[in-house]
Amino acid sequence: MRIVCVLFFVSVWLSPSCVSAQVKAVKTWVARKAEERKPLNKFAFYEKALNKEEAREIATLLFDEKLKEVKKKNERMWGGKCFSREGLRMPFDYKVFGVKPADGRSLYISMHGGGSAPEAVNTQQWKNQIQLYQPTEGVYVAPRAPWDDWNMWFKPGLDEFFDELIRTAVVMMDVNPDKVYLLGYSAGGDGVWRMAPRMADRWAAASMMAGHPGEASQVNLRNVPFMIWMGERDAAYNRNTLAAEKGVVMDSLHASDPEGYIHETRIVKGKGHWMDREDRAAIPWMAKYQREPNPTKVVWRQEEVVMPSLYWLRVDTDEAKHGMEVVVERNGNTFTILKNDYKRLIIRLNDEMIDFEQPVEIFYQGNKLFSGKVKRTLKNIAESIDERVDRRLIFSGKLTVVDNGKVE
Repeated sequence: MRIVCVLFFVSVWLSPSCVSAQVKAVKTWVARKAEERKPLNKFAFYEKALNKEEAREIATLLFDEKLKEVKKKNERMWGGKCFSREGLRMPFDYKVFGVKPADGRSLYISMHGGGSAPEAVNTQQWKNQIQLYQPTEGVYVAPRAPWDDWNMWFKPGLDEFFDELIRTAVVMMDVNPDKVYLLGYSAGGDGVWRMAPRMADRWAAASMMAGHPGEASQVNLRNVPFMIWMGERDAAYNRNTLAAEKGVVMDSLHASDPEGYIHETRIVKGKGHWMDREDRAAIPWMAKYQREPNPTKVVWRQEEVVMPSLYWLRVDTDEAKHGMEVVVERNGNTFTILKNDYKRLIIRLNDEMIDFEQPVEIFYQGNKLFSGKVKRTLKNIAESIDERVDRRLIFSGKLTVVDNGKVE
């Protein structure tokens, strides 16, 4: 009888009904109207340690609530097929192909050609873009650039438009955020050269069609399968020559890092700026890949528009400047900083990446900077949800490397 009683009490203690006080508090907070909620940072346990189950449940509660906010904010814009922010508008059209898979739909963001041309010319290019490609499955979206300019697909502010588009498609169309693809033709290809590296942690894969790379770097594409499409005779602005040269750059990057920089370069023989749709082969090629949101190595170079985070790394944008770089590898609970141009570098952590029950170690140039356990907190969960609104980029822990020496 004693054994039975012990087993009974153990089973009750481990049952789902035994919800912790922290989880109960967040459930109560979520159940209230927004105007009746106290700030999360007023909770007594805001920076106190959570166990794995508490962190998982709290992250789910807060993220689901965040998606409700996204839907309330953007549902009308999705229905009206136009996003707007800070006086700018980004109309879009979309088509849905195939049957929705069990793990959610794919999303293809397809950028049109044009550039520094009359509004009517760019709008016609946009109307054409919605007809160019047909995935076997997914939501195919052709946005209309918010500007009529040569750099319309990589101006500051486009990142925020694309983030809103992705988040809203996740809510409205049940898109899987690990199956988001970027592509573009001509001026849209110019945009792919820049936006694929700049927002690398959003994409499962990307494909550039007939665009000019300018000064864009490809190093951030370490975890983004990338296609280059160019007509052999597309000689305007040396596009064909530069595309081939960039293909060689990708070859070199892959050779030095064989687990990264998956790519293909297709220089289409006999074709000029128009490739007679041979580039449609990019769609099934991209569809083979899904995003890895927590890669084992992050290579991050700031482009002209500086970003606060990439994958599980974060920096202070007040410090960040064009060209600054950081390279970090992880192997289980061990992080090795190969390069870091920042005074403060934040390494974010979650249960997909590390074992919180074991010490985390950080090395820089052969020196051990840190060895110790890291706690999960409501603060880290809430901050990463608010910043990224991405279920796969929720982080419950973090460590800050200061001057490549001290770790906080």
